[in-house]
Amino acid sequence: MFHIVLVEPEIPANTGNISRTCAITGTSLHLVKPLGFSIDDKHLKRAGLDYWHLLDLHIYENLDDFLAQHSDKRLFLATTKATKHYDEVQFQDGDFLVFGKETAGLPQKMHDRYADTRIKIPMLDNAAARSLNLSNSAAILLYEALRQTGFPGLK
Repeated sequence: MFHIVLVEPEIPANTGNISRTCAITGTSLHLVKPLGFSIDDKHLKRAGLDYWHLLDLHIYENLDDFLAQHSDKRLFLATTKATKHYDEVQFQDGDFLVFGKETAGLPQKMHDRYADTRIKIPMLDNAAARSLNLSNSAAILLYEALRQTGFPGLK
C-alpha cells in the first residue's frame, strides 16, 4: 500500500479529488493540520462523492506529529525544487508521497531533512508555469508508483 501525505492542504476540492484517487487505488491518505477547510466541507465531500467509506484516512495535528510516527519510512517529497524527476526513483510498497500546501509547498525543514528524496514532475522552464494542480500531481506520482510495482490489488 502506498501513502499520500498532504501537509496543510488549503483547497477542499483538491483534497476531495485526491481522496477519491486514494480510495479507488487502496492508498492511504494522511492529512497534516492545519487544514484550510473542515473535513465536513461540502466541496471536499462532493469531490470524493460516495468513496469516503473506502478511504483509509489518517489525520495529524501538525507536521511534527506526522514525522514522529513515520520518519523511519521512505518519504518522497513532491516539489518543484527537486532536481530528480519522479521516474528516476524506484518506488516500493509502503512508500509515502508527500505534498505541500497549494500556496507555499513544503516547509524548509522538510527540504533539509529529505533533500535526497525530493522529486519533481517535468514542466516548462517558465516562471509563469509555477506548478501543476495538487490533485493532478498526486495522481501522476501515485500511478507511477503503482505502475512500477505492477498495480498491486488493482484490476
